[in-house]
Amino acid sequence: MSKVLYIKANAKPEGESKTFRIADKFMEAYKKHHPQDEIVTLDLYKEDIHFLTVEDVMVHMSNEVEEKENPMKRYALQFKSADKYIFAEPMWNLGIPAILKAYIDYVSIPNITFKYSENGPIGLCQGKKALNITTSGGDYTEGMAAEWDLCDKYLKTIMGLFGIFDYTTIRASNLDVIGMDVEAIVNKAIEEAEELAKTF
Repeated sequence: MSKVLYIKANAKPEGESKTFRIADKFMEAYKKHHPQDEIVTLDLYKEDIHFLTVEDVMVHMSNEVEEKENPMKRYALQFKSADKYIFAEPMWNLGIPAILKAYIDYVSIPNITFKYSENGPIGLCQGKKALNITTSGGDYTEGMAAEWDLCDKYLKTIMGLFGIFDYTTIRASNLDVIGMDVEAIVNKAIEEAEELAKTF
């Protein structure tokens, strides 16, 4: 049995978010093919997450990993305890939503999700896997625009810091381009997601 952490980061309601349409379909299919797995859903806009304060930074510098009453360490320990991660977020202004970055700041705690060594950082979440389901108004997969993608690229990089290198992306692009068949693009991503759910 695996523990799956489904991390949702979009301010739009369920019925309006194309990102969630794709991700929720993935989760439905995943539950069908992996009924024994435990799934924990974190809708970040409903969680008590804020930007780091001076006190929070001091928590990062502490060598103690006790959960106690510190929300950052609770989130970090919850993250580390999972086996699989599903991220669902749109690209906003070339990057991830700020709430997702705030969450990543919560879970990026030395000696929980990674540690420092004389040879550089070492991930402490090795052997796990991540899926990023993301949407964008344009196409940032080719040419110069690919260099502007600081959304998926950032998540893949930070997962690597944690030691998670089994990383897959499902994306729906060009959703704001006039003349594009948006429904066809979303449905194609849903088909890809449902197929991946069988083996993820």
